[in-house]
Amino acid sequence: MSESRIERQSLPSPRYEYGGDDHIFVELAESMSFSANFKAQAITQELRAHDLSGIIEIAASNASYLLHFDPGAIAPDDLIEELRAIEDAIDLTEYAWEARVIDVPVLYDDPWTHETLMKFRDRHQDPDATDLEYSARINGFDGPEEFIEAHAGAPHMVTMVGFVPGLPWTFQMVPRDQQIEVPKYVQPRTETPSRAVGFGGAFTAIYPVQGAGGYQLFGRTPVEVLDVDQQLSAFSDSMVLPNPGDIINFRRVDRDEYDVIREEVEANDYEYNIEPFKFEPEAFFERPKSYTEQITEVLE
Repeated sequence: MSESRIERQSLPSPRYEYGGDDHIFVELAESMSFSANFKAQAITQELRAHDLSGIIEIAASNASYLLHFDPGAIAPDDLIEELRAIEDAIDLTEYAWEARVIDVPVLYDDPWTHETLMKFRDRHQDPDATDLEYSARINGFDGPEEFIEAHAGAPHMVTMVGFVPGLPWTFQMVPRDQQIEVPKYVQPRTETPSRAVGFGGAFTAIYPVQGAGGYQLFGRTPVEVLDVDQQLSAFSDSMVLPNPGDIINFRRVDRDEYDVIREEVEANDYEYNIEPFKFEPEAFFERPKSYTEQITEVLE
C-alpha cells in the first residue's frame, strides 16, 4: 500500500515590512505550514551563503523571517531587492539542506513537571486531569500511553528558536491529519522546570531555563539545549544547541536511564547523539512516513 503524501500549501506573495531603520520583517504566510517554514529555512540559508555586507543577524521563524542589518552598509530597499531575487530563485522541489538529527531523551510523566502542573490546576482547562490526560482526550487517544507513543513516534523539525534564549520550537513531521494540537493553559504558570518538554498549539518546546510558561507539560529531558558556559562538547560552536532546520528525535526513556544521562551531563561528560542528514523537502512531501523513518535511522 502506498503511503499518504503531504500536500504542499500555496503561498501568497511575501510581505516585506520595515522595522525601524535597521530591521526588515518578511511574512511568507499568515499561518504555519511545512511549505511556509521550509521556504523560510531555504531563504535564510541562502542569504547566509550570499554573505551580504551589512547583515548583522538572520532569524528564521515559523512562517516568516527577520533581518537585522546596518543601513550604513546596505540600503533597506536594496536589501529587499536581494531578498526578492533569492525568493524567486528557490524551488523547494529541488532544494536541500544539511540538517542535524539530534537525539533528545525524554522521561514522560516525570515527577518534576507533574508536581508543577498539579500546583496550577486552577489555571488549566481541565482541573481534574493531568496535562497528558487532557491532551490525550482532546486528540482522540485512549489515554496517555497511546498519546506518548504518538508524540515520540515521529521526529520533529526545529522551525525556530526563540521566546527565551535557546528554546526550540518544533513541529512534528507527520501529515496534517496526524498532527497533535493542544491549547496553552487558560492562564500561564509562574514556574516551569528547566528542560521541561511542553506543548502548545501544534508545537513542542523544550524550556531551557526555569521560568514562567503556559504550554502543557508532558515530560522532562535530562539534556541541555542551552549551555551558556559551553562546557559540554556539543556546544563548542554555540551556546544554543538546536538550530532552525535541525531535526529532533524525542526518545522515551525510563527513570534509570534519565538519571544516568543527567549525571553525565552534570559532569560535562555526556556525548550527544547527533548525526548529519541531507534534508530534502520534496522527499518528505512525497513519502513522509518512510522518509522520517530514514531520518531517525541515522541515530542507530
